[in-house]
Amino acid sequence: MKTRKLGYSDLYLTEVGFGAWAIGGDNWAFGWGPQDDNESIAAMHRAVELGVNWIDTAAIYGEGHSEELVAQAFTGRRNEIIIATKCSQVWDDRSNISCILKRDSIIKECEDSLRRLNTDWIDLYQIHWPTDEEHIEEGWEAIAGLIEAGKVRYGGVSNFDASQMERAQKIHRIASSQPPYSMISRTVEGDNFEYCRQNDIGVIAYSPMQSGILTEHFDVNRLAENDWRLKSTEFQEPKLSVNLEFVDKLRPIARKYGKTIAQLAIAWTLRLEVVTAAIVGARRPSQIEETVGGADWKIEDDDLKEIDALLKERERKV
Repeated sequence: MKTRKLGYSDLYLTEVGFGAWAIGGDNWAFGWGPQDDNESIAAMHRAVELGVNWIDTAAIYGEGHSEELVAQAFTGRRNEIIIATKCSQVWDDRSNISCILKRDSIIKECEDSLRRLNTDWIDLYQIHWPTDEEHIEEGWEAIAGLIEAGKVRYGGVSNFDASQMERAQKIHRIASSQPPYSMISRTVEGDNFEYCRQNDIGVIAYSPMQSGILTEHFDVNRLAENDWRLKSTEFQEPKLSVNLEFVDKLRPIARKYGKTIAQLAIAWTLRLEVVTAAIVGARRPSQIEETVGGADWKIEDDDLKEIDALLKERERKV
C-alpha cells in the first residue's frame, strides 16, 4: 500500500490506517455495541498482513480497553506498527467523561497509555478534544515536554479549528490534525485545511465512511441499543433517509471502478493532497479486507463532479 509523509514528521503512513474506536467495547458512552476481543485482534493482524502500517486509538476508547487490545495484538511486534493515541478525555469510576488539558493530567495520561500499550514510546500523541479551551497552551506544552523526554515522537491535535491550532503551533510544531471528514461532513475544507497546508501539518481524516452510513448495506435497525450512533442526527430522520438516498446514487459510480461504496468514500477523502491518510474502523478481518481497497486508486474528475452534484442535491434536502 502506498504511504504518504505526515506533515513535517518522518512518519510515512499508509493511505489507510486501522481505527480502534469501536473495538473498545460498549462499556462507555460512545461505544458501538458489544465487541469480540478475539475478532478485534484478528482484524488488527489482518490489517498488517494487508500492508496497513499504523493504528489510531485513544485512551478513552472503552476506558483503556482499546489500547490494551492493541498491546495484545502486537506483543513482541512493536516495531511493525506506528501507534497513534490520544489524551485529554478522562473518566471517573462512574464513567463520567471530562476534558482536561492541565499539565499534570496530560503527563499522567501519557504514562497510563504507555503502560496499557506496553510500549516505551508513542509515535503520535494527539490532544483528542480542545474542549478545555483555557488550558490548550498548558496541555500542548506538556506534550512538547513528553517529546523532549523521548516518550512521544510527534504531537498532533484532533477536532481543533484553525485558531486553536495557531495557539498550539506557537509553542511547538504540530505534526498532524485529525478532523472528521467525509462526503457528508466537509466543514474542515476551508480555513482548517488551508492552515494545515500553510504549516505543513498532515491531515488524518476520521470517519471517512460517516461511521458506517457510506457503506454498502447499512441498516440502522441492526445497531445495538447502546450504539452511540443512535444519538446522532445523521442516523435519525429526516437526515437518515436523505443520506441513504444519496448512498444509493453513489452505487453506479462505485461499480464503474469495481469498488464498493465504502471504498469510494475512502478514496474521495484521499483525493486532496493535504489529506495524508484516512482512518477506517474495523471490528472483524472481513471489514478491513474491504476497506483497504479505498487506498491506491483515484476517482476521475468527471466522477468527482458528479459526486459534487449529488452532494449539492443532498444539501438542499437536509
